[in-house]
Order: sequence, then structure tokens, then C-alpha cells
Amino acid sequence: MVEEKTIDLFARVKEALPSNAKISDIRYEGCEIVLYTKSKDFFMENSSVLKDMVGLLKKRIILRPDPSICLDMEKTSILIKKIVPEEAGLKDISYEPAFGRVIIEADKPGLVIGKGGETLREIKKQTSWYPMIKRAPAIPSDVVKVLRQILYQESDFRKEFLDKVGKNIHSGWKETKWIRMSTLGASREVGRSCILIQTPESKVLLDCGIKPGTNEFPYLDAPEFNLQALNAVVLSHSHMDHCGAIPLLYKMGYEGPLYCTTPTRDLMVLLCMDYIEIMQREGGNVAYSTKDIKEAVKHTICLDYDQVSDITPDIRLTLLNSGHIQGGSLCHLHVGNGLHNILYTGDLKFDKTALFEPASLDFQRAETIIIESTYGSSEDVQPRRAETEAAMMEITNKTMERGGKLLIPSFAVERSQDLMVILTNNKFNHTVYLDGMVWDATAIHTTYPEYFNRDLQKQILQDGENPFTNKIFKRIGSADERKKILASDEPCVIIATSGMLVAGPSVWWLKHLAEDKNNSLLFVGYQGEGTMGRRIQKGWNEIPMEENGKTRAVPINCEIKTITGLSGHSDIKQLVNYLSRLKQRPERIIVGHGESSKCIEFARIAHRTVGCETLAPKNLETIRLK
Repeated sequence: MVEEKTIDLFARVKEALPSNAKISDIRYEGCEIVLYTKSKDFFMENSSVLKDMVGLLKKRIILRPDPSICLDMEKTSILIKKIVPEEAGLKDISYEPAFGRVIIEADKPGLVIGKGGETLREIKKQTSWYPMIKRAPAIPSDVVKVLRQILYQESDFRKEFLDKVGKNIHSGWKETKWIRMSTLGASREVGRSCILIQTPESKVLLDCGIKPGTNEFPYLDAPEFNLQALNAVVLSHSHMDHCGAIPLLYKMGYEGPLYCTTPTRDLMVLLCMDYIEIMQREGGNVAYSTKDIKEAVKHTICLDYDQVSDITPDIRLTLLNSGHIQGGSLCHLHVGNGLHNILYTGDLKFDKTALFEPASLDFQRAETIIIESTYGSSEDVQPRRAETEAAMMEITNKTMERGGKLLIPSFAVERSQDLMVILTNNKFNHTVYLDGMVWDATAIHTTYPEYFNRDLQKQILQDGENPFTNKIFKRIGSADERKKILASDEPCVIIATSGMLVAGPSVWWLKHLAEDKNNSLLFVGYQGEGTMGRRIQKGWNEIPMEENGKTRAVPINCEIKTITGLSGHSDIKQLVNYLSRLKQRPERIIVGHGESSKCIEFARIAHRTVGCETLAPKNLETIRLK
């Protein structure tokens, strides 16, 4: 853990540097140490020195150019275009001047790096910028573009903020004698996930979401929660029931870091922006603004999977693949000097899907497991993946054969992309319309192919077969386009948000497709209690719909189908299998994120499976972990 204070650590760094290093500044970027050099020679030839320093200090150390030695940006761009081979497919060059970084985006990053890194070295040598290479998305993303502009505009702020975070982490600590957790949401319910972890030294929040179909937020007015004392927020993934209240924290005055993966940050922005738009359109109370979302972005520190990072003086964080959605993470907290380890699963899928590898077990210790129970009942057994995909294609093909339209209300993130891969792999040749956020979410997915499972990565990166760019997929961009599709006799599939028929274009499509018996409505995801989707599943044969300021009952004559095996959540068998495969038996398992009866039942099942203490707390309970 972090025991060495900044002043002592930086003194040791200076002692280890050679006389020709010409270091102009030493500062933090989060828990990492960054050196800025005015020596072009040291910037180019430093690998052995840095390697020795990392071994000595046990810290990640990065060397960057002092801005004074960086070539003019315009000249740098001209040089990069000359150095990088044309076949690399250079798409964009952008800069973060405060960090001395140039970001180079290309279709084939390997060609920008060059054999043995020779092209990269040439860029560094001729420009004295620190190059970062990114793969250009197969579908350009407006969200990613805007986020990169924000990071460019706020690079001076980010530099100072990251340094401040590092100094807080290295402020020194004595001894961690106790650990407590408080449930501020998602205990014996699905939605508004929020857990507060406290030690004498640290206050860390795990997720901060809203409740689907409502405007309910976590209990941020609980006496244990003190926003000013909060050291860090960790976001497991970007579904609104986990991330939807993050911008609210910044509106309330939080100024600390948010830790998550890069796809999680980008998808969070997409979904929170959509939330604002929906609330404004429906006349609801908008809890925060785009300014608050921007604040969250400015304060985000993105981590890769398996990257160990100190986030407070006595807590070390590692994010691991959760198998749930792109960038979704299990959050492993190592607390104190080996005192206690906590695994917060967020939402997990312990099965390989069309998109992702199963949730990771790559950690040695976890004395406390905080696990979801969305499908935690003994009756929650999902069919095998192959059976599910076959059932989906059968429903889809039968609807096409009778000339109907298939409406699939879907979550924009993960489920829609899962469906796209399945349809492509099954050689489906009818038009598939993507409505709502689906296209934008898919564009973000194509930006980070390294987060997909190994088979899909190979298909995209090596075989050159990207399922998301299949010509069957068409974006719906306006109300007029919807009307044209509705008037057409063409059989088709419509994948539309929201996935629970709470708001969004899926509700519009249902209103116009429900009465025709040739059409079909297919549920492919969890339908929360009280949502329109759950009511239809329960047998409602007509639904109230607003039309010209009046409410009319729309009869449901279309075929209604539900398939459960595509869920991004583990079923009971997968949950039990996950707990059974842990490398070490935990001291306790805390069950949440499920309907009350499922939390209680899964706690009993987990006790029989593992033989340790199991709890299913209610909201606002506090538990001592150590």
C-alpha cells in the first residue's frame, strides 16, 4: 500500500536520475509518476534508466517531453502524415499539449507503430511529442469525438487535477483498523446501485445509479454519506441503474476522481445525455445538466482491465472483466496492508457470449464478496446460449415469412450489439433498423474492439469481418423515416430503445405495430417491476397510449415472445458456478441487486454453496467487514 509520502518519494526519484536528464517537472497522474524532460536525447534513450527506477521504487514511471521541446503542432501533423505509411489508414491527429501527447488515430495501428516500433520512434525523434496510437472506430462516434475535444480543451485542468489526486493518495497513513460498508441503493431491489466503503482513512463510493422506470436516486442524504469527505468513486459499468446519478454527485459539489474503464466513461456519457433529453421531453424533473456530465468526464481516471491502481492511501483498485457489457468491471479492492479484500461484482455474466469472455476469476483473495442476484432464484435457469440463439432466429424468420415486422425493445448498450452479431453470424438478409441510441452505442463499441472476446476480436481485427458494419443494418434518424418504414410492406426487424418499454422509440413502435397479428414483439432482456414490458409479459392484452393529448387503449394482437438466454446477467447456475470456482473461500457474501425475494433466496443458496456467512441487507444498513 501507499506508505511513502510525496516529498520522500520525489526525492528518491531525483537521486536515481542521471545528470543529463534535464527534468523540468516531477508530478503525478493519479498514482503514476510522470517526469517531464527538456532533453531530446534523454526523451529518446531512457528505457534502461526508467526500468531501473520502476524496479527500485515499485511505481509506474512515465517520461514525457517538456512542452518547450515539442515541435509546432501544424508541422508535427505534416511530418506524421509523411512518416506514417498510407496503408495505415490515418484518420485523425489530435493533441494534449499540457501532457506533451499527440494522439494518432488509424485504421491499422500496427502500421503506425511499425516493425519493432521503428515508425513510432521516428515520430518521437522528429517531433519530440509523446505519441499515443488509437484504432479508428469502424463507425465514427460523435460521443468519442466530443470527449476527445473536451480532454484537449481541459488538458491544463486535467494535469493539475491528476497531480492533486496523486498527492492525496500519497498523503501518508498510519494503520487501517476497521472497514465498513453502507448500502445506499440496490439492496433487495434492482436499481440505484450505490455502496459506500469506509475505513479510518478512506471513503469510496461504488456506483451511483437511478432506478429504472422511476426518478429514484440513492440515499445520498444518509448520515454516513459525506460528499466533502469522499475520496473516490468507482463505476463498475455504464447502465443507468449504476451510473445514472454520477453527474449528480458533481452537481452537488464532488470534486474527486471517478475510476472506470474508457468504454464505461464513453457509454456513461451517451446514456446520461439521453436521460436528460428524455426527462426534458416528458416534462420530468431533470436532476442534472450537460455541464455536470462534462464535470464527470473531466474528473474521470480511466483504467485498463487488470491494472492495479492506488486510489486512496489504504485502498488499491483492480478492474476485471465482468462479462456483462463493454468495459463492464468487477471491482476488486485491496484494503490496508493485506488486511482485507473486497470484490464488488456489479453485474456479472459467467458465461461466454457473442461479445464477451466470461467474468474473470483472476484474483487471489476476496474475503468479502458483494454480488448481484438479478436471476438469483432457484427457478431462474436460462437455456443454453445455442438454444437461445436458435429460438431467436426461429421467431425472427417466422415473422419475416408472414410479412410482419419484428420489434425488439433492447438496451442500447450490449444487448443490441449482441443481437447484431447473432443476426450477422446467422446470415440474416432482411433489413434491420436501429432506432434510438443503438447506432451511437454501436459506434462506441467499434472504438474499443479489444474489449470483445477473443473470437470476435479475431473476426474483426484479423479476418476483416466486422459484424457491426454489415449492410443489413440501417440507422433511423428521424420521425419521417419511422413513418416510411411503418407504411412499407417490407418485413423487417426493428431494434429500438428503451429495453423495458419505459420511454424512447420502442414505445412509439409498439403503439403502431401492436394491433397487427403479423407483427411480433420479442423481449430479450430483464423487464423491471412496474414497467410496460413487465405488464405485457404478465398478460396485459391492451395498453394505454397517449395520442393527440388523449389516452386510448391499444389492443395487443401481435405475437408476444420472451427469450431469457441472452441476458447479460448470470442465471442461478452461473452464479453458483462462479462462487464455487473462487480460489479462496470468502469470509462473507453480501447479496444485492435483485428483487427482495431473490436476494433472500440467493443468500441461502450461497450459504449452502460456499459455507460462509451470507447476508441480504436492506437499504441504509451498515455492515462491519473487518
